[in-house]
Amino acid sequence: MKTLYKSIALLFIFSMGMGTVLADHHKSLWNDYKGKAGPGKGKKIVLVSGDEEYRSEEALPLLGKILTKHHGFDCRVVYAIDADTGYVNPNNRGNIPGLEALKDADLMIIATRFRTLKDEQMQHIDDYLKRGGPVVGMRTATHAFNFNGKSKWHHYSNGYGGPKKGWKGGFGGSILGDFWKNHHGRHGGESTRGIIHKDFKDHPITRGITEGSIWGPSDVYGVRLPLPKDTKTIIMGQVLKGMKKDDPPSERGNVNSPMMPLGWTKSYQTPDGKKGKVFTTTLGASTDLVAEGSRRMIVNAVYHLLGMEVPKSGTKVDIVGKFKPTKFSFKPKDYWPKLKIRPSQNKMD
Repeated sequence: MKTLYKSIALLFIFSMGMGTVLADHHKSLWNDYKGKAGPGKGKKIVLVSGDEEYRSEEALPLLGKILTKHHGFDCRVVYAIDADTGYVNPNNRGNIPGLEALKDADLMIIATRFRTLKDEQMQHIDDYLKRGGPVVGMRTATHAFNFNGKSKWHHYSNGYGGPKKGWKGGFGGSILGDFWKNHHGRHGGESTRGIIHKDFKDHPITRGITEGSIWGPSDVYGVRLPLPKDTKTIIMGQVLKGMKKDDPPSERGNVNSPMMPLGWTKSYQTPDGKKGKVFTTTLGASTDLVAEGSRRMIVNAVYHLLGMEVPKSGTKVDIVGKFKPTKFSFKPKDYWPKLKIRPSQNKMD
């Protein structure tokens, strides 16, 4: 009997230990940043990364830190995770743990690309949209998902043209305003300068943004014009001759006639849900956030969507900690296997 009791005790201790290990591993799959003070105190933002090219796993932690430290928001940053190792792996399109935080979130920022998430993970996003939660869509969010025709989430897919009403164009078309079309600027050779639309120079999203301070080396996407009726195009994307912030406008063909929308607001409503607000920008690579104006455009938009007053001089967007973004590219063999980053290693500086 003593031997049996010892075996049971050891099994219990082992089980408790394994539970701790699993809990610690689970906690390391995302970042939770707790705001201490600021206008955003008490509000929660979930930032959803997961793309293979533009380093959203670098861009969104930076935004999360800015929103937390300077503005007081509670932020959760979630990532594409390799379930076996717990490492960030954007090439894993089917797993972004931590999305249950959307249940009581005040805003979602999303920068995913062609994801095919598990049913329970997609359900959190679907529930969030049904309750009309505000959304900031960045860069590849115009083609955030790509499910096959047998999936219950097929209507979220890029360019969806199936029978489900209210989902034309998928998540990009129906929620953000447009889905993936093309690179309007020459990708990797022509960067983009943000130009404030003449009708919206006094818009809250443009406060504190000087002409030329919005810039991104990632180029501007092509957009189907006109955008939905209630869309307000706040920022236009001027294609530049090269990859420097002060390069002159490109004179290649009619690439700037007209300029493509770079940042716009609109509303959305799923067929069985409440009405929600959106800000979409086709900027969003981690390298785009080196420019102060690019960061301010997004943080101003967060304030605006949440009904918060944007300061006349614009929101504070000073970089928190070290930020050395990786140039955008597809490097599945050379880059990601060597990355080996757990979210727990990417803490608030």
